[in-house]
Amino acid sequence: MKKPLTGDQGRQLLELARKTLSSKFLGDENLGQPDDPALLEKQATFVTLKIAGRLRGCIGNLEPVGCVWEGIRDNALNAAFHDHRFPPLQAEELAEVHVDISVLSSPIPMDYQDAEDLLAKIQPGVDGVILRDGRHRATFLPQVWEQLPTPELFLGHLCRKAGLNESAWREKKMEVLIYHVQCFEEEKK
Repeated sequence: MKKPLTGDQGRQLLELARKTLSSKFLGDENLGQPDDPALLEKQATFVTLKIAGRLRGCIGNLEPVGCVWEGIRDNALNAAFHDHRFPPLQAEELAEVHVDISVLSSPIPMDYQDAEDLLAKIQPGVDGVILRDGRHRATFLPQVWEQLPTPELFLGHLCRKAGLNESAWREKKMEVLIYHVQCFEEEKK
């Protein structure tokens, strides 16, 4: 397990996400590299954008594709301009955007026997969950527990996100992986 990032490092990453979006609209996309070695470590990241508390974009990687710094930069752009659920972010929306970033631990397979065992082992509010069933797959960050507080709701919506029946997690054993996140978010406006 990597050493957790500090609050200051989290603020630097939030500033990076914000500057990345601002720079995209201004046409100046050279944001440099950090001096801090912790921000150059390889880890998976997610960037979530919200406006007035509603999701406006969320993109990330479950496995590292580069260092934390690059992941936040790239995923900020992807959340703003390439989340297929939303139109590309407009310049006039930028002031209203609230940025939330997550740095993920490596996913680990959850060993469980059946649906009841899965319910007993999953940790609401703590575990990020990846569900896989053949070509069907989806993930929810641990922050999603705020909207879906029970394991039954959480797993049902996760199945639906994966393109499966909401009760699929009860009907057959699927591959379930869990991960944890270190989350940083901008102060509420």
